[in-house]
Amino acid sequence: MAEKAPVQSGGALNQRAANAQNAPKLENLTPAKMVVELDKYIIGQLDAKRAVAVALRNRYRRQLLDEELRREVHPKNILMIGPTGVGKTEVARRVARIVDAPFIKVEATKFTEVGYVGRDVESIIRDLIEVAISNLHSRRLEQVNDEAANLASQRLVELIADQTILKRPARTRRRAGAEIGSSEASTDELAERRKARERKRILRMLAENQLEDETIEIAIEENGFGGDYGGSEFGDGLSSDDTYDTAQDMFDMLANMLPRRSFRRRVPVREARRILTAQEANRLVDFDAVVDEAIQRAENAGVVFLDEIDKTIPSNSEYGADVSAEGVQRDLLPIVEGSVVMTRYGPVRTDHILFIAAGSFHQTKPSDLIPELQGRFPIRVELQSLTEDDLFRILTEPENSLTKQYIALLATEGVEMVFQEDSLREMARLATLVNSRTEDIGARRLQTVIEKVVEEISFDADQYAGQTLTIDSDFVVDRVGEVAQDDDLSNFIL
Repeated sequence: MAEKAPVQSGGALNQRAANAQNAPKLENLTPAKMVVELDKYIIGQLDAKRAVAVALRNRYRRQLLDEELRREVHPKNILMIGPTGVGKTEVARRVARIVDAPFIKVEATKFTEVGYVGRDVESIIRDLIEVAISNLHSRRLEQVNDEAANLASQRLVELIADQTILKRPARTRRRAGAEIGSSEASTDELAERRKARERKRILRMLAENQLEDETIEIAIEENGFGGDYGGSEFGDGLSSDDTYDTAQDMFDMLANMLPRRSFRRRVPVREARRILTAQEANRLVDFDAVVDEAIQRAENAGVVFLDEIDKTIPSNSEYGADVSAEGVQRDLLPIVEGSVVMTRYGPVRTDHILFIAAGSFHQTKPSDLIPELQGRFPIRVELQSLTEDDLFRILTEPENSLTKQYIALLATEGVEMVFQEDSLREMARLATLVNSRTEDIGARRLQTVIEKVVEEISFDADQYAGQTLTIDSDFVVDRVGEVAQDDDLSNFIL
């Protein structure tokens, strides 16, 4: 069994806990409300939003059915069709986050990259389980964070008190012994009184942060290899490598066979508090129970996003990755249909995992997929290319818009940056122009354009500290206009 994932810092845990409390409850998330939430981050693509919202709402509805009928209700997998940069991945990722479902994004092309075999497609499910365990374990740590912090403070007081008393000169201890004889008190009683007084003094100093830079010695546990190889974490559902999976399994097996050991290390009090809080939190959380619940969540609420599914459609080539492309489709078929995948945590059933596949289908069409796989993606939605108005809205409306990000980043340097509306429209126009003349990469073109616009300001931000910089259309044209108009330059720069 893998070891527990490292505890996160208290500030990050508290922030995530606050976000979880403010998030709408699953039973209240109707498809219409999911679409409203998605509109805060994604412009347009209503058909895709509605399809994914309904599919995920059906996961909740299924849980309310009788057990016999619940087993028969399978998810209606979705196939998204549309060019790159229009929001296919973001729709799936955001809605999975809204409903708090384990989510992983996988590039289908990686299964055709290594000769005729490619990667083991079952690694998709193994990675999904890692994501589910990591997310749930983090949540359990959040729940016990306050209790762990209190226990860590108690341990910290004991450690500092013990080490402070040991540092006292031997003369002082002998004098204490003489006092014992005169007062006819036992050695243990007097030592305990002195230690109690020391605890109160240390507790007061800790509360006032007077000991943060003092160093103390603490014991840190490790496994038999001198390190912690367990509890991998994939924050946004990024898949791991097969070589890593094999090594991880070997380390876990051998680590369980070898005795655990600890080593002593001198660290500042502030670092000791973090380490002790992590140790106490991991002791409070039942990791085996986390694994069991995470597997159930992945089986019943997991979402797998298969990107570039169109790249698994073979061309007429007799050599290269295309030869194995159709084989990848056939390898994907069992886990999409429903099968049992063995993981290092035990067997995982894929019958009720929601699969969302996506592809641009520029040179192919969905009907070119093998019939069996087509039948497993009954819902098809087409995402539209982004217009100039769409790009302008992307710069202004989403809560995480690029302009808001750059304004916040430069504000950390004391620079106030203001984007006028005409500058945003000019950036949208230039991005649309370059997309029409070169490869259409959708909203991703905006990242290149806005980066060129603010590049000089970002580089010399320290020189602009305390100033307010206004970005207008002339400023944008001056930085990007000539490059966007020149096809040769835009091919390399934009």
